[in-house]
Amino acid sequence: MKMKPILPILSLLILALFPAACSSGKKSDAPKAVQIAVIPKGMTHEFWNAIHAGAVKAGRELGVEVIWKGANKEDDRAGQINVVEDMINRGVDGIVLAPLDNKALVRPVEEARLENIPVVIIDSPLIGGGYVSYIATDNYKGGVLGAERLGQLLGGKGRIFLIRCLEGSESSTLREQGFLETMQKNYPAVEFLTKDLYAGVTVESAFQTLENLLNRFPDVEGIFCPNESTSFGTLRALENKGLAGKIKFVGFDSSQKLVDGMRRGYIHGLVVQNPFNMGYLGVKTIVAHRRGEAVEAVIDTGETLVTPENLEQPEIQALLFPDVKTYLQ
Repeated sequence: MKMKPILPILSLLILALFPAACSSGKKSDAPKAVQIAVIPKGMTHEFWNAIHAGAVKAGRELGVEVIWKGANKEDDRAGQINVVEDMINRGVDGIVLAPLDNKALVRPVEEARLENIPVVIIDSPLIGGGYVSYIATDNYKGGVLGAERLGQLLGGKGRIFLIRCLEGSESSTLREQGFLETMQKNYPAVEFLTKDLYAGVTVESAFQTLENLLNRFPDVEGIFCPNESTSFGTLRALENKGLAGKIKFVGFDSSQKLVDGMRRGYIHGLVVQNPFNMGYLGVKTIVAHRRGEAVEAVIDTGETLVTPENLEQPEIQALLFPDVKTYLQ
């Protein structure tokens, strides 16, 4: 007779556990957050930090998860391809990609399309199609701005370096092309001491390249660089040689160190982009496309020439120093 109470006790235990099991089942059925992968060319330059911050801002506004991942160096084609393929395998809902090679990333983008994962291309164009939208600076026009600035600083004549960045990187290639063609057309008396030399994607490789060039051509009077790393490497080389401020220097992109160089009179022009807006619009556009909204095939995020004369204007300062810390903790 003393054993009978066991059955009611077991029944109570089962009833107590049953709601928890049901609750657990309902939780697993909750909709998964929309995941957007944002894949930069590299992870080290301030330019990419600004793109990351803009993407995070858009993600917060839209209630989607932003996955930020890229290769460390901007010449690691295999590394970037692996990141894209990893995101495809993870089944993300969309990809925002800054391709570091205009050909090598065509196949991974096509793979994403076949898996019904839409792709938005930012910063640098990709050959062919298969993507939803292209969001970037008009890079050719940026090179034109650089040529006009340096040509005017030199009074239409002089000996210059056109420093190139990385073969296959379409964004910097377009800048170099815009600079070269504009200088040849509008300032024919300007002599190119070098126009086909690639300085690489790191500050150190650019520094070493410029050290060698300055030793070979001590009579150089002007320099144009097409991105952040070549610009800062050139600045370091000029400072190291005691030539900073003596040679007219126009760079591309911005960082605190480059702005400081301009304030000291070492840099005479910077063609700058709007990377924060690029990242922001990249995520906004891919989400709009997923929702069935019409999106523009090409979105120009603009380019601006910063000089010592306009450097301290509020709108220029906002462009140079976007609110990255608010979004990247």
